[in-house]
Parts: sequence; structure tokens; C-alpha cells
Amino acid sequence: MTEIDAKTDALVPAWLNVPEIAELLDIQVTRVRQLINEGQLLAVRRGENRVLMVPATFIGEGRIVKGLAGTLTLLRDDGFSDEEMLEWLFTADDTLPGTPADALRENRGTEVKRRAQALAV
Repeated sequence: MTEIDAKTDALVPAWLNVPEIAELLDIQVTRVRQLINEGQLLAVRRGENRVLMVPATFIGEGRIVKGLAGTLTLLRDDGFSDEEMLEWLFTADDTLPGTPADALRENRGTEVKRRAQALAV
């Protein structure tokens, strides 16, 4: 897991730790860690204690936001680091509008994935 800089950290409006995610998804903490290891969730180390945290935007209505895992895969395939993925997902894009993370949460994942694919070109 990556530890992020203050600039990238400030882009993300809210964070959840692994136990909080487990509670929201009604799964075991070990399953959350497995989702992170499988690349279905993006987690980074934050703060003095280097606690493993996930952007709260990635969790909605008792599940992982639709399209997140596919988008993360595309970005990884494009060579993005965890920090670069967070920066891309949480940087406002006036043509979207909003951030790619917001668009995923609003079920506009097709457009987000299209933009992620275009990054590879």
C-alpha cells in the first residue's frame, strides 16, 4: 500500500478505515483486505499511524460503487500508481462534469472508463 502526499490526500473529501468498510458492506475485515489485494478497492496509508484507508466515495448503498474495479484495472494497466489513480479519480473535470469518482458514484461509469481507456493512447 502506498502512503500519499498531502496534496493528493486533500483531494479526497472523506476516508474510511478497513473496519468501517467491513461494517458498511456487512462483510469481514479479512474480506475487505482481500478486495484491496485483488484491486477491487483502492486503499492507501494515511496519517501518523499509517492507517489503511479507502475513499468513502467508493462505498455506496452497502456495496462498492459500480464500475470502480474496472476503472482501477484500466488505470493500473495504463501504468498509474495508487497515488496517481487517486489524483485522477478526485480531480474535477469540467467536461464530465465533476470528478471521475463522483461520476462513478452517479452510475456514469461508462464515460469514466472511456476516459481511462483514452489515457493509454
